[in-house]
Amino acid sequence: MIVRILIADDHKIIVDGLRSLLEKNSALKVIGQAADGLSAVRLAADLSPDLVIMDISLPGLNGIDATRRILEANPRMKVIALSMHRDGRYIAEALKSGAVGYLLKESAFDELTAAIRTVMKGQCYLSASIADLVIKDYIRHLEKTGSGVFSVLTPREREVLQSLSEGLSTKEIAARLGVSVKTVETYRAQIMEKLDIHSVAELTKYAIREGITSL
Repeated sequence: MIVRILIADDHKIIVDGLRSLLEKNSALKVIGQAADGLSAVRLAADLSPDLVIMDISLPGLNGIDATRRILEANPRMKVIALSMHRDGRYIAEALKSGAVGYLLKESAFDELTAAIRTVMKGQCYLSASIADLVIKDYIRHLEKTGSGVFSVLTPREREVLQSLSEGLSTKEIAARLGVSVKTVETYRAQIMEKLDIHSVAELTKYAIREGITSL
């Protein structure tokens, strides 16, 4: 299968270079190029490419909003963002707009072809040099807004929750953890208050949903 590609970038030298390199691969064909975001949206509608390689900083309409418009009109298309920006905000917004890949312009050409292969298989691709940044930003976001079990409950409360969900009695949990029955009862009350869940059956469902235990 030949992947039909539209390149959206306002730097002619980059477009010409990409076209030349991509067309050395018989499985890739550049069918159009756009120098601004509005042209990218129009050409995507007219040419129906399989893949758009989209610069983030485009005149007229930025690449993030152009990506959003393109995918609203044709969700089957794939978009790889190609940018000089390694700032987490640009990466997050590009991915939120529907891009399934994000590469830095400094990336080697081999990485672009690897990204194309990956996204055409239905997977996402992040430039190796920014993957670590994305993960760190994601962790920081979870720490700020997290409402999951690992944010809400202490490690000891999670141990008690897991034991309860696995069917252990209060006495058995006390023996497992080396604490008194009264301490386990206190932990259980704290867990129920924090989660606003007031039965062992519902606690078990919650623990399964959060990955604390399995069926």
